Amino acid sequence: MKNTELSNSTIFPLGQKVEANFIGDAYLQMVFTDAAPLNAPIGNVTFAPGARNNWHSHKIGQVLMITGGEGWYQEEGKSAQLLLPGDVVNIPPNVKHWHGATKDSWFVHLAITPGETEWLEPVDSELYNKL
Repeated sequence: MKNTELSNSTIFPLGQKVEANFIGDAYLQMVFTDAAPLNAPIGNVTFAPGARNNWHSHKIGQVLMITGGEGWYQEEGKSAQLLLPGDVVNIPPNVKHWHGATKDSWFVHLAITPGETEWLEPVDSELYNKL
C-alpha cells in the first residue's frame, strides 16, 4: 500500500509513534479510552511495511478489526494468517501472539483491548522474514 493509499484507507488520524514493544514504525491513535461501563479501550494501530509488535498476551482477550493494508497474525505454535481489510480476529485470553504488517504493505487495524496486556520478547526476524 502506497502512502496515498494509506491516507485514503485510514479512518482515524495516524496518531503517535510507538516504540516500546514494536519493531519498525508503528503508530497509535486511541479512539475510545478505558471508560465505564465497557472497560474496553479501542486503539487504531498503523504499521509501516515490515513493522510488527512483540509477542504478547491479553488477560481478557482482544479483538482486531482490519481496516487497511495487509498484515500477519500468529499465535504461538500455529502458522501465521494473512489479514486483509474486513477481517476480524477474536483472540482468546492468555494466548501468546503477535500481529503486524507484511514486508510490502502498510497495515491498519482497530484493537479492542479490555484488561491488561503482558508484553513478551520480540518476534524473531528469521521467523518474520520467512512469511
